[in-house]
Amino acid sequence: MTYLNYPFYVYILTNLLKTVVYVGFTNNIEERVLEHYNQRGNPKSFTGRYNCNIPVYLEGQEFAIPGIAREKQVKKWSRKKKEELINSMNPHWENLYLKIFGRWPPGPPRRIK
Repeated sequence: MTYLNYPFYVYILTNLLKTVVYVGFTNNIEERVLEHYNQRGNPKSFTGRYNCNIPVYLEGQEFAIPGIAREKQVKKWSRKKKEELINSMNPHWENLYLKIFGRWPPGPPRRIK
Protein backbone atom coordinates (compact mmCIF):
# COMPACT_ATOMS: atom_id res chain seq x y z
CA MET A 1 0.00 0.00 0.00
CA THR A 2 1.32 3.44 -0.92
CA TYR A 3 0.60 5.94 1.81
CA LEU A 4 1.98 9.25 0.57
CA ASN A 5 -0.06 9.86 -2.58
CA TYR A 6 -2.37 12.53 -1.14
CA PRO A 7 -1.95 16.16 -0.13
CA PHE A 8 -3.97 15.74 3.12
CA TYR A 9 -4.48 13.01 5.71
CA VAL A 10 -6.87 12.05 8.45
CA TYR A 11 -4.79 10.08 10.92
CA ILE A 12 -5.16 8.16 14.16
CA LEU A 13 -2.39 7.95 16.74
CA THR A 14 -2.06 5.66 19.73
CA ASN A 15 0.38 5.21 22.60
CA LEU A 16 2.75 2.32 23.27
CA LEU A 17 0.15 0.34 25.24
CA LYS A 18 -2.61 1.16 22.71
CA THR A 19 -4.85 2.50 25.49
CA VAL A 20 -5.51 5.91 23.91
CA VAL A 21 -6.43 6.99 20.39
CA TYR A 22 -6.26 10.49 18.91
CA VAL A 23 -7.73 11.62 15.59
CA GLY A 24 -6.14 14.45 13.62
CA PHE A 25 -5.80 16.04 10.18
CA THR A 26 -2.67 17.28 8.41
CA ASN A 27 -1.06 18.12 5.11
CA ASN A 28 2.33 16.77 6.26
CA ILE A 29 2.15 13.48 8.16
CA GLU A 30 5.92 13.26 8.67
CA GLU A 31 6.13 16.69 10.31
CA ARG A 32 2.90 16.28 12.29
CA VAL A 33 3.96 12.97 13.87
CA LEU A 34 7.27 14.59 14.85
CA GLU A 35 5.34 17.45 16.50
CA HIS A 36 3.21 14.96 18.47
CA TYR A 37 6.33 12.99 19.43
CA ASN A 38 8.05 16.14 20.68
CA GLN A 39 5.04 16.89 22.92
CA ARG A 40 5.74 13.74 25.02
CA GLY A 41 5.11 14.50 28.68
CA ASN A 42 3.53 17.91 28.06
CA PRO A 43 0.48 18.02 30.36
CA LYS A 44 -1.11 20.82 28.30
CA SER A 45 -1.27 18.66 25.17
CA PHE A 46 -3.62 15.66 24.92
CA THR A 47 -1.13 13.67 22.88
CA GLY A 48 1.70 14.76 25.18
CA ARG A 49 -0.15 13.88 28.37
CA TYR A 50 -0.90 10.37 27.09
CA ASN A 51 2.28 9.87 25.01
CA CYS A 52 0.06 9.33 22.01
CA ASN A 53 2.32 9.66 18.96
CA ILE A 54 2.33 6.35 17.06
CA PRO A 55 0.36 6.54 13.80
CA VAL A 56 -1.76 3.44 13.24
CA TYR A 57 -4.24 4.74 10.65
CA LEU A 58 -3.90 7.05 7.64
CA GLU A 59 -6.64 8.04 5.25
CA GLY A 60 -5.59 10.11 2.25
CA GLN A 61 -7.74 13.07 1.25
CA GLU A 62 -7.54 15.01 -2.01
CA PHE A 63 -9.05 18.20 -0.62
CA ALA A 64 -8.86 19.97 2.72
CA ILE A 65 -12.54 20.74 3.39
CA PRO A 66 -13.83 17.17 2.94
CA GLY A 67 -10.79 15.95 4.88
CA ILE A 68 -11.58 18.22 7.82
CA ALA A 69 -15.20 17.05 7.71
CA ARG A 70 -14.01 13.42 7.78
CA GLU A 71 -11.73 14.15 10.76
CA LYS A 72 -14.67 15.67 12.67
CA GLN A 73 -16.84 12.67 11.78
CA VAL A 74 -14.29 10.13 13.02
CA LYS A 75 -13.57 12.16 16.19
CA LYS A 76 -17.23 11.77 17.20
CA TRP A 77 -17.15 7.99 16.86
CA SER A 78 -16.96 5.61 19.80
CA ARG A 79 -13.65 4.00 20.69
CA LYS A 80 -14.99 0.69 19.34
CA LYS A 81 -15.83 2.19 15.95
CA LYS A 82 -12.39 3.86 15.74
CA GLU A 83 -10.76 0.52 16.54
CA GLU A 84 -12.77 -1.13 13.76
CA LEU A 85 -11.55 1.55 11.34
CA ILE A 86 -7.93 1.01 12.38
CA ASN A 87 -8.33 -2.77 12.15
CA SER A 88 -9.76 -2.50 8.62
CA MET A 89 -6.46 -1.04 7.40
CA ASN A 90 -3.89 -2.04 10.01
CA PRO A 91 -5.09 -5.09 11.99
CA HIS A 92 -1.84 -5.42 13.97
CA TRP A 93 -1.68 -1.70 14.77
CA GLU A 94 1.77 -1.43 13.26
CA ASN A 95 3.64 1.86 13.56
CA LEU A 96 2.95 3.41 10.14
CA TYR A 97 5.67 6.04 10.57
CA LEU A 98 8.24 3.27 10.85
CA LYS A 99 6.66 1.45 7.91
CA ILE A 100 6.62 4.53 5.65
CA PHE A 101 9.78 6.41 6.66
CA GLY A 102 11.88 3.49 7.87
CA ARG A 103 12.82 4.99 11.23
CA TRP A 104 11.54 5.46 14.77
CA PRO A 105 11.57 7.66 16.67
CA PRO A 106 10.68 10.37 14.17
CA GLY A 107 13.37 12.81 13.23
CA PRO A 108 13.53 15.98 11.22
CA PRO A 109 11.58 15.62 7.96
CA ARG A 110 13.59 14.52 4.96
CA ARG A 111 14.33 17.28 2.50
CA ILE A 112 13.30 16.55 -1.06
CA LYS A 113 15.95 17.65 -3.58
